[in-house]
Amino acid sequence: MNYQDFHFSNATLLDLYRSLLKPRMIEEKMLILLRQGKISKWFSGIGQEAIAVGVTRALKDDEYILPMHRNLGVFTSRNIPLHRLFAQWQGKASGFTKGRDRSFHFGTQEYKIVGMISHLGPQLSVADGIALAHKLRNEKKLTAVFSGEGGTSEGDFHEALNIASVWDLPVLFCIENNGYGLSTPTIEQYRCKDLADRGAGYGMESHVIDGNNILEIYTQISEIAESIREEPRPVLVEFKTFRMRGHEEASGTKYVPQELMDEWQLKDPLKNFEEYLIEKEILTQETIDILRNEIFSEIDENLQLAFSEEVIVSDSSVELNDVFEKFEYQQFEHNDKTENIRFIDAISQSLRASVQKHTNLVLMGQDIADYGGVFKITAGFVEEFGKERIRNTPICESAVVGAAMGLSINGMKAMVEMQFSDFVSSGFNPIVNYLAKVKYRWNQNADVVIRMPCGGGVGAGPFHSQTNEAWFTKVPGLKVIYPAFPYDAKGLLNTAFNDPNPVLFFEHKGLYRNIRQEVPVDYYTLPFGKASILKKGEEISIITYGAGVHWALETLDEMEYNNADLIDLRSLQPLDLESIFQSVRKTGKCIILTEDSQFGSFASEVAAQISENCFEHLDAPVVRVGSMDTPIPFAENLEKQYLPKERFREKLKDLIEY
Repeated sequence: MNYQDFHFSNATLLDLYRSLLKPRMIEEKMLILLRQGKISKWFSGIGQEAIAVGVTRALKDDEYILPMHRNLGVFTSRNIPLHRLFAQWQGKASGFTKGRDRSFHFGTQEYKIVGMISHLGPQLSVADGIALAHKLRNEKKLTAVFSGEGGTSEGDFHEALNIASVWDLPVLFCIENNGYGLSTPTIEQYRCKDLADRGAGYGMESHVIDGNNILEIYTQISEIAESIREEPRPVLVEFKTFRMRGHEEASGTKYVPQELMDEWQLKDPLKNFEEYLIEKEILTQETIDILRNEIFSEIDENLQLAFSEEVIVSDSSVELNDVFEKFEYQQFEHNDKTENIRFIDAISQSLRASVQKHTNLVLMGQDIADYGGVFKITAGFVEEFGKERIRNTPICESAVVGAAMGLSINGMKAMVEMQFSDFVSSGFNPIVNYLAKVKYRWNQNADVVIRMPCGGGVGAGPFHSQTNEAWFTKVPGLKVIYPAFPYDAKGLLNTAFNDPNPVLFFEHKGLYRNIRQEVPVDYYTLPFGKASILKKGEEISIITYGAGVHWALETLDEMEYNNADLIDLRSLQPLDLESIFQSVRKTGKCIILTEDSQFGSFASEVAAQISENCFEHLDAPVVRVGSMDTPIPFAENLEKQYLPKERFREKLKDLIEY
């Protein structure tokens, strides 16, 4: 291995050596503890330490790094106290996740490290969002993010590179090409000669670096990093290395040819660098022994701290209270001045007011800039706020959601407009596995609003008509709002932007231009978790939301029936169970109307809650009415049959007469 072309002071060389030695010695100890059953799992980075160490040392301490589970050298090079790392791996309270996640699945703002999730790809676009925040604030900083060669096959990898390239984001994409996925060799993973070649497809500068040469890595990454700080842009770097142990220790390495193991054993980054320093008389065996004893003592001392810590005590109230970031709702009152506006105007007004109020808020979505979005909700926003904050995105929902998460990590707010709520399926993973869980996992909130134009009745067919709120009300950590009137839409969306938690805000596009209302001109807010009682009666409770509210109102008018409570939920998560129970206990009968297909719908959860909590007060079975259990069709007559409005009328009559 050639170290001759690099010139550093002896102090720097020794420091780099110690930085390589420390994670190696920790790993060797962890492998012993694993065999003793004192830790549950281990993903070894032995033989790859030079990459994590070299990259981390080339970055500034206040620049974010998003490592993988073989990048122990990132954590040690950022000088994280070892007892906290050891406690993390043992599920102790002084770790970084309160025992809720394991190994390197954590982040820490204190050390500017954002750990991985098992789905791998989404963290690449999170780096995009972190870098975007730096760029918007004109900070000369970059963000480094790691992926294995296996992760480069995921769509998230390509989406993240594309966004970074289009937006000129200061991201260093680091691919650790270590030869294998779990057991799949590179020949079965991709066909290009070098993964760095993929950068050309995105107009991106790329490099191939020897991942076992600490001096080559440190030198080249230092130069690239400084260049990125001065000229913000993404750079793709492929580090050629090898995984000397199994995917994780239980996997073993029997599938790896022995001659390949022998070849890479000779390229050990620690052993070769050590021999070079000895040859140059910079390092002696005495110095090695001193360093090893120091590190051994540090490891042993911190292990004792972790071992002596009591096992974590479960507390259900603590667990439940950590799902969401604390939000102190602030009531903004309005005066009496109103104007008669459409539902769509209320959404637009809230967006405009929120961008004005929150100077760190960025709006992102397909065609939302100059075009104003497919529904023209953001028309004129670019002229008022500029393209930096009103951002067109490529068609890559997953990466845009990930970028929104990154903006939140780096102190900003984000809104993502799904052009149609149906398209959220392409961004489902980061919503339910990143945004929803990140607060609970390592105390990082996701300050993100995702707008969801949804619903049928407009002949848009199976891909533009779903109302898919039930996909998300199931997931702890997400708030789900679904207004039916302009007044509610404006006030609740204002609250969504004040709330530091991820909010999915459903907007029925069939209501956009068909529903008008007198709405305050002023900025105002409405609380989440509080239903609206639109009508009061003694005989029956009608519970619904979205377009269902208007179907219920029309049906009651047509039937000339005036003895029902009509509850517009507005907020599905959190849900106003108190108002529901109070009404049902009064009337003894209830019918729940949803536009969603009935089986497994949100209406089913409401029905279950009523059955469990109001059973003694019921005078009839709890009735659900929803759409047919088919995809939503296009043709008018088919769609009319699919939607539940007519069935609701019949079911309501039956329940009244029960």
